[in-house]
Amino acid sequence: MRRIQLTIEYDGTNYAGWQRQSNALAVQQVLEEALSRLTGERIVIHGASRTDAGVHALGQCAHFDTDSRIPGEKFSYAVNTMLPPDIRVSRSLDAAEGFHARFSARGKRYRYLFYDAPHAGALNRLTHAHSIYPLNDERMRKEAQALLGTHDFAAFAASGSVVRDTVRTIWRADVTRNGHDVSLVVEGNGFLYNMVRIIAGTLRDIGSGKLDSGALSRAIETGDRLDLGVTAPAHGLTLMEVFYALPDTFGIPVPPKEVLP
Repeated sequence: MRRIQLTIEYDGTNYAGWQRQSNALAVQQVLEEALSRLTGERIVIHGASRTDAGVHALGQCAHFDTDSRIPGEKFSYAVNTMLPPDIRVSRSLDAAEGFHARFSARGKRYRYLFYDAPHAGALNRLTHAHSIYPLNDERMRKEAQALLGTHDFAAFAASGSVVRDTVRTIWRADVTRNGHDVSLVVEGNGFLYNMVRIIAGTLRDIGSGKLDSGALSRAIETGDRLDLGVTAPAHGLTLMEVFYALPDTFGIPVPPKEVLP
């Protein structure tokens, strides 16, 4: 059988996340059903990231195995005619030997968007979390630097998260402003359940003055979730890219595959 690699973008508003569920519609199910109709086979897709309900993606990666003779680069064109407008395959190709969308991943980039204005926006309501309080983006930017490096991020996991290893490496944590849009971009070798949303919510509380600076450093040191702010809403989060090779310019050690989430 052949293995096909996909890059997928989707608006997560109408879906219960990426992973197929028995009681709600998920992105994985929609894609599997479309590809099954296209190939005449029972297709199972493996994704790089299990995004939550309401979370978006511009660079989700996935793979599936097939006996179809459709050229790898043509799958995107064919399946997009069978998908709803809020899900699109932006790229397809024959995967390299041994490739696995999840286990071959070396890192990910996420973006979180805030809109700080007296009134919520009409056009960005599905992609930005609204903050009625002005956000001090410079203060948020300085605070975010505490994330850089390899740390035990146990305090940054949602309650109920079950994972053996909570150590992760973060090599980018940027906060920028464009008008009323405040953007957080984080890159790392892996993220715990709700970790980026907890980071975003904490930075928002620091930027609005609800939390004192130093909260991220304290939480890393104590491992206490109570040192952090509330979890930011899902709709402000987008999976931007999955990395399958890390340039040397990142200057970080690449962990073995078995410790990646």
